[in-house]
Amino acid sequence: MGGEADSSALFGEVVAVFLEQGTNHRRLQIWKDKLQQKGGVIRQHINRTVTHIFAVDVKHLAERVGSDRLKQFQSKAFRYEWIEDCLKAGAKLPPDKYLVLRPEKDAPALSDESAPSSVVSEDDLYFDLPPGAKSKRKSAGGKDEDFESDEDSHKRRKVEDWMDVIQRGGKLGIVGPKGITSDGHEGNESQGQNVDGSEGPSPKVGGSLIELSAIESSPSYTPPNLNKNVTAIFDELKNIYGDALGDDRRSFSYYKANSVLEKLPFKITRPDQVKGLPAIGKSMQDQIMEIVKTGKSSRLEHFKHDEKVKAVSLFGAVWGIGPSTAQKLYDKGHRTLEDLQHEESLTSPQKFGLKFHDDINKKIPRHEVADMERLVQIHSESVTPGISVLCGGSYRRGKEMVGDMDMVVTHPDGKSHAGFLRQLVRKLKEIDFLTEDLTVGMDHKLEERGVDTYFGLCKYPGREQRHRIDFKVYPIEKYPFGLIAWTGNDVLNRRLRLLAEAKGYKLDDHGLFPVMRDAQGERVMDRTSGVPCKTEKDVFDKLGFPWLEPHERNL
Repeated sequence: MGGEADSSALFGEVVAVFLEQGTNHRRLQIWKDKLQQKGGVIRQHINRTVTHIFAVDVKHLAERVGSDRLKQFQSKAFRYEWIEDCLKAGAKLPPDKYLVLRPEKDAPALSDESAPSSVVSEDDLYFDLPPGAKSKRKSAGGKDEDFESDEDSHKRRKVEDWMDVIQRGGKLGIVGPKGITSDGHEGNESQGQNVDGSEGPSPKVGGSLIELSAIESSPSYTPPNLNKNVTAIFDELKNIYGDALGDDRRSFSYYKANSVLEKLPFKITRPDQVKGLPAIGKSMQDQIMEIVKTGKSSRLEHFKHDEKVKAVSLFGAVWGIGPSTAQKLYDKGHRTLEDLQHEESLTSPQKFGLKFHDDINKKIPRHEVADMERLVQIHSESVTPGISVLCGGSYRRGKEMVGDMDMVVTHPDGKSHAGFLRQLVRKLKEIDFLTEDLTVGMDHKLEERGVDTYFGLCKYPGREQRHRIDFKVYPIEKYPFGLIAWTGNDVLNRRLRLLAEAKGYKLDDHGLFPVMRDAQGERVMDRTSGVPCKTEKDVFDKLGFPWLEPHERNL
C-alpha cells in the first residue's frame, strides 16, 4: 500500500494507541495528526482491535502493560520513528527495525518474584493498566506484597481511574488551539493547502516531520474548524439544553464534544473517524453521522418546531434570566423579546441584559480585548500602585474572538487589594468605560471568604456597543486558584475538581481544602486547612495533573 495515489490512506489499516510518557507533547500531537490525516484511527485503550502501540522505549511500554506481558505485545509495539519514516517514504515500511522489543536481550530481566506463574490468558493480555499503576503479585507465601486496606484500595483505584481519563483524554491527540507568546503577542498563521489536499494552515518549508513539527507545534498554530457543519448544530443544542431546559449535564456534553470536534485536523465523512474520540460516545457518534449525511439534526429540528422550547430558549439566552425564570415568563404568555420589554418582574440587571442582548452576544476581537485590558491596568495602577490585573477566560487561552472579559485581580503585598474594587469602578465610570451594573447594588464589601466581585457592562472607547465584563479581586493566597478557575476552560476545571475529589479534597476558586467526615459521618470541607499554593503550577503539581500553559487549556 504505497505510492502517491494512496497517500491519503497511508495508515488506513492502522488502529493505534499512543503511550505519551517520555514524549514531547508538541511532537506527539503532530504524530497523531498525521496518522489520522492519512487514514489511521486512534484508540484510548488497548484492546483486540489495536494493531499498533507506539512507545518511546521498553521501559515506558512495561509501565503500561506490565513487564510480564511485554512479549505478548512484541509484534505490535512500535517506536515513533516508524510514523516519520513512513511519511517520508510515502508507504508503510516493514516493522522489523522499528519494534520496541526486538531481540530477546531487549526485554528487561524478570526476577523470580515477578515471573508469571502461569500462561497469560487472552483476557489478561488486553487488560489495559492505567499508566503507573502497580500490578499486585503474590509472593511465594501467597500473600499480597503490597497489601492495602479496602478503603485505601478504593481511594487508589479512584485516583488511578481519573488519572487514566486525564492522561488519555486530556491531551486529545489533536493540534492545540491558538495561543500567545510569552510576551503577549500573537503568532502568525498562513493559510494554504496541505500536502493531502485539505485546506488549512500550511508550513512555508517542506522536508521532514521534524521540520514540520517546529512550525505546527508552536502555540500560535491554529487549525481551522473543518467540522463547522456539526459544531454549529451542537452549539445550538448546547444552548437549548442549558438555557431553555435547564439540563446542564446534556448541555455540557455538547460543549465537550465541540471542544474536540472543532480541533480535528480532518473533515468527518465516515463513522470510524469519530470512534474512540474523547467525549464522543455512541449517541454523539450517531448524531454526528446524521448531520454529516443529511446536513441536519432531527433533534434540533424538533426543538425548532416546538413553540415552548423556542420561546424559553430565547428568554434563557438573555443575561440574568435562567431556565426557571424563562419558564415563568413563558407561562405568563410571553413569546418574544419584545413581549418582555414591559415585564415588571424583571430585575434591573435582567432589564439591562434584555436591552443590550444583541451587543452582549457579539464576539469581541482579541486586539480590542487587549486594548481594554491595558486601559483597565493603567487606571488600576493609578488607584493602587502595584496592583495586578489580568484578563482571563478565552482571551488568556489565546482565542481570537472572545465572548466576555474576566478580570482577575490581586496585590502581592496581601493587603492593598482590600477596598480597591469600589475605587476602580468609580474611576472607570468617570471615564465612561463602565456603563451599567449587572450586580444588584453597589456595596463592594468583601465577601465572607475575602473575594470582591463586580459584574457589569462596558464599551470600547469611541463606541456605544456594550460588552460583558467581570472583576474578581483575590487576596494573594487565593490568587492561583482564582486564576485557574477564571481561565478555564470548563472541561479542564471539571477534571481538576473531580481529581481533587478523588484525592479527598475540594477544589474551588478559593483554594484546595481537605474533605473529612464529621461526627454524623457527613462529608465536610475544612476551609481552615487549605493546601498552600503560590502559583497555578503548584496547584497542578499538588493534584498530580500535567502542567498546561494557558493556551493549552482549550480541552
